[in-house]
Parts: sequence; structure tokens; C-alpha cells
Amino acid sequence: MIDHAELTLNSTIELANGVLMPRLGLGTYKTTDGQQVRLAVESALQTGYRSIDTASLYGNEVGVGEAIAASGLPRQDIFLTTKVWNDDQGHESTHAALAASLERLGTSYVDLYLVHWPIEQLLEPTWRAMEESLSSGMVRAIGVCNFMQYHLERLLQVAEVAPMIDQYECHPMLQQPSLRRFCVEHGIVVEAWAPLLRGHVAEMPVLVDVADEHGVTPEQVALRWALQHDTVVIPKSVHPERIVQNADVFGFTLDAAAMARIDAADIGRRLGRDPDTMAW
Repeated sequence: MIDHAELTLNSTIELANGVLMPRLGLGTYKTTDGQQVRLAVESALQTGYRSIDTASLYGNEVGVGEAIAASGLPRQDIFLTTKVWNDDQGHESTHAALAASLERLGTSYVDLYLVHWPIEQLLEPTWRAMEESLSSGMVRAIGVCNFMQYHLERLLQVAEVAPMIDQYECHPMLQQPSLRRFCVEHGIVVEAWAPLLRGHVAEMPVLVDVADEHGVTPEQVALRWALQHDTVVIPKSVHPERIVQNADVFGFTLDAAAMARIDAADIGRRLGRDPDTMAW
């Protein structure tokens, strides 16, 4: 069991196949390709981040790849994630989508490839392509996004290799503890998108109170809370000062009482799209 007091920006979590993934990375959703995403990724890498999350949907893979190349860091030192979008799901089209992402990113492999949303009729052929990409070495780990428990149960029925990650909306307002338990029981690492509540942090008094008690920001408390639940976090920002601040969550620890107060503040409020309303 990890001692959360010893977590650092270099800390990793082990995926089911032994691949080590940084516990904190940079998200790039809605970050514009070109100068904006290049500067964000460059700032993150200079700060010490070693994980960058993008997706074909985001339209910024070219800029992400350019920033990684310009950093001078060895490719193996950076954990790079991208995703196959809904329109590209299916066996051959997933392979084609990965090839296109690799070309845009300027790399021969990605560290993590994710199915962006669950599409029932395409689940099995898409996942077969994911497993083949893993076997080929074009990806080092495979997983899913936005899968609820019933999606995961269906996938596990047909998978030869179980998903190593489930990246879904997770923050103090929407904690989904039963989904977390299911993932833990099946060796699936939880990764949170929108860990900073998409700007709604100040609407949770408990985060403000705990932040005041520790002399940090409510955003830092939200990230620290997730990390202490062994959740991988990918806070998104395009502002260098915020990128630095989001990484500065390793100088304090939330005690059991503070964790329990935040756990109790869950109101089930979803800030993004609901997987239950997608084409399943």
C-alpha cells in the first residue's frame, strides 16, 4: 500500500500489464492546436510533468507532438495518451485511426490508447483492434473512457485483455464510488477527467474550508483528494502559472477526517456528457 505522504510529481501507478503511468498529467481538452497547445505542453514538461493526455477529437495532436519533440526529452520519458473517437470505432477503422494519430503526433507508439466512448454495436471489433495494437507494440497499454459498470461488464465478457484504465468524470461533486469499487476489484486504474470540476470548485464550501486550513487553493485540495484515492488526474490548463500550481499538490496531505468530509460532499452532479445517454 502506497504511503500517500510520500507522493511526488514523479510518482507512478502500475497498470495491470506492469506499465508505469504518472499519477498526474496535463489534460489538453479544448486546447487549441498550434501555439496554445504547444505552450501548454512545453510549460508542463518544463515544470516536471511527464504525462500528456490528448485525443483525435481534440484536434491538437500535431501541436502536442511538436511540443514533445521540441522539449528535447527522450520519448520514453514521456507518457503519451490519445483516444479513438466514436466515428472511427470498428476493427479496421480503429487501426486506421491509431495510424493517423501516430502520424500527427510524430511518434511510432503511444503509451496509452483509449476508446473514447462506449458504442455497443462496435464494442467487440473495436476492442479486438485495441488488443492487436497492444500486441504489435504500437501502444503500451489500452483502456477506455466514460465506461459505466455495465459497459465494463459487457467488455469483460469479450475481452482477451481487460482494460487497464477507465477514464471518466470524477471529482468531489461526482465521485461514483460504486464504479470506483468495480474498477479496483477488476484491476482497472481510475483516471479522472474534469478533476477541477470545470471551474465549479468554489461552489463546494468543503473544498474552500479545507484549502484555508492547509494554506492552499481549493483546486489543489480537489487534486490532492483524488490522488489520495489512487486516482490518476489530468488537470487541464493553458496558463503556465496554473500548470505550475496544479503540480504543487505534494507539499501537504489530507488527513482521514478531511478526506471523509470531502467524500461526504458528493452530490452526484455531472458536469459533462452522461454515458447513459450515448448510443449504447
